[in-house]
Amino acid sequence: MSARSLVTPTSNPALERALHDKLSRRQEVNGGLGELEPLATRIGLMQNSLKPRLREPQLMVFAADHGVAVDGVDTASGVHNRGTSDTVRKILTNQLPLTVFAQAQQMQVTVVDCGMADEPPLHDRLLLRKIAHGTRNTRVAMAMSLEQAHAAMRAGMEIGDKLRGNATVLAGVGVGAHESAALVLARLSDSPIRDLVISGPDMDTGRLTHLMAVVLGAQARHREVAEPVEVLAAFGGFEVAVMVGVMLMAASKRHLLMIDGVPACAALMVASRIAPAVTDYCVFCRSHHHRGLDQALSLFSASALLELGMEATDGTGATLAWPLVRSAAALLGEVAEREDTAASTPGELEAEPEPFEPEPEPERELSAIFGPRLY
Repeated sequence: MSARSLVTPTSNPALERALHDKLSRRQEVNGGLGELEPLATRIGLMQNSLKPRLREPQLMVFAADHGVAVDGVDTASGVHNRGTSDTVRKILTNQLPLTVFAQAQQMQVTVVDCGMADEPPLHDRLLLRKIAHGTRNTRVAMAMSLEQAHAAMRAGMEIGDKLRGNATVLAGVGVGAHESAALVLARLSDSPIRDLVISGPDMDTGRLTHLMAVVLGAQARHREVAEPVEVLAAFGGFEVAVMVGVMLMAASKRHLLMIDGVPACAALMVASRIAPAVTDYCVFCRSHHHRGLDQALSLFSASALLELGMEATDGTGATLAWPLVRSAAALLGEVAEREDTAASTPGELEAEPEPFEPEPEPERELSAIFGPRLY
């Protein structure tokens, strides 16, 4: 079975016209609502419905350590100077704005240990899916084996299959996460690696020179690698690999995906090479002003929903953008009673499309892509 069958494209010209007509009726009464209107249309197309409903949003932070960190490339994002385990501890104990904002928006927060070097204490919001205690140094070896990459994607598929709600924020954290993700993005998009790792015009020259030596060495070490899963294995990121699986499964169920940060963009790039339509289900957010994130977003011809000038942990921007997304869906879903009948049968649509039901037994399709279970 083709991997592309996992995710259905959202394109539906008749439904799109009906959504535009419904929003146009709102404009006649209330005036235009700018960028909320195309966002509302996208959400309607995602859910294949004239009355989309977003429920039980999930914030999922995927954590892992990276072997490339031994070369001294940690904190290249310039956001903070914390180890992976310290970041996870702060998230789980509500010591970061990320969780404060998420709770204010009634988002359930989950941290997934995909490959942390340490063993974090058990917590009811910590999901253990450790593939290994960190990846190997991509500059000197494959960051992970193909078997590990497949296992991580499978773990993500299982997480995605059990997600509550139909809207998920995805963010990755970990020392070396930005650099590993940048290497994945650069190879799969044929982009200059410098554009993805430079933090801004004021980045220290010595620091940039050292960082470029490391990432160029990694690229040279794996110069022949081109196939998406092999690229993922070469440059690493257990958190990226697990996110790939989550994205594929969640998009197959027509869930909204909120992508925040370079690691999440790298996961989306890999997922889109497996099932191109996965990008139809994504909106993009940002939590800091790293120039590399500008380049990552440009690879998807995307911009962030909000530009707030923050320097925060990935995922923070998505929690603040969530009210915009929820409000866009409400433009279509929270209709007045007198509009209800007309809005259900517009244009060429005889009736509102039935909600999408994913095919049963997702593991069977996954086996067709990745082979027998590896975990």
